[in-house]
Amino acid sequence: MEQARLYPVPDEPPEIYVAASKPQAAELAGRIGDGFISTAPSDELVSAFEEAGGSGKPKIGMIHVAYDEDEEAGHERAHKLWPNLALAGSGGQELPAPRDFEESAANVTVADVAESTPAGADPKPYLDLIGSYEDAGFTHVYVHQIGDNQEEFAEFAARELLPRL
Repeated sequence: MEQARLYPVPDEPPEIYVAASKPQAAELAGRIGDGFISTAPSDELVSAFEEAGGSGKPKIGMIHVAYDEDEEAGHERAHKLWPNLALAGSGGQELPAPRDFEESAANVTVADVAESTPAGADPKPYLDLIGSYEDAGFTHVYVHQIGDNQEEFAEFAARELLPRL
C-alpha cells in the first residue's frame, strides 16, 4: 500500500497475519508473518507455513456459515449477500476490481453456495467443517456468519457448537 501510515504509532507494533491460499504464500507467511490465515483446510499450506518459520505461530482457518432455522433460507441469504465464497479457483481472491467479482458471482447458484456453506439447525455440518481445519493443523477457526441474524447464530453456536468443540 503506497503511502499507508498508522496514526498514532503504537508503542509495540501490531501482529501481522498473512493470508495464503497457495504454498508459496504460506511460506511467505511463515517467514514474515506473526500468524497465518486461510479459507482452505489444507495440511499442505500448514506444512509450508510451519517449515518456513511459522511453527508455533497461530494458524487461523476462516469458514463462512449462514445459520438459519430454515437451511434453504440460509443458503439463499448467503447466495444473495456473499456469492463470491463459491467462486472456483482463484476467482474468489484474485479479480482486479469489484465489478469483476460481481460479474463472476452472477454465475454462482444457490446450490454452489450450499456445497461449502453450512446452514440450518443441524450442528453436524458446522462441526465437520471446523474439524477439517483441526485435522489439517490449524490452531483457531474464525466463523463468518453471513446475514444480520448474528445474535441468533451466537445463541446456536453457544448451545450446539461450543460444547462439542
